[in-house]
Amino acid sequence: MIEGLQPERTGLAWQRTALAAAAAALILLHSAARSGWGALTVPAALAGVSAVALALVGGRRERLLRHEDRPPPPRPAAVAASAVLVTATAAAAVTAIVW
Repeated sequence: MIEGLQPERTGLAWQRTALAAAAAALILLHSAARSGWGALTVPAALAGVSAVALALVGGRRERLLRHEDRPPPPRPAAVAASAVLVTATAAAAVTAIVW
């Protein structure tokens, strides 16, 4: 178990990132609704999936840091999946807005 503030800081960072993704999803959802559910629907869905994934991965990582004697390093697959989701959301949103 890691003691001190590191697990808490890590958990808070993941929560902030998930909250930002959720805010982006809501803004995109609002824009999609106002524009007739056109091109912004896909970025809104991706942002929602990103927010949920970030919250789940972040919660799991914080629990591992708090309860394991020697927590494993972050799994490259989880880090890559999070990065791909966030990047795909940003790319889809930019494409939909510019288009």
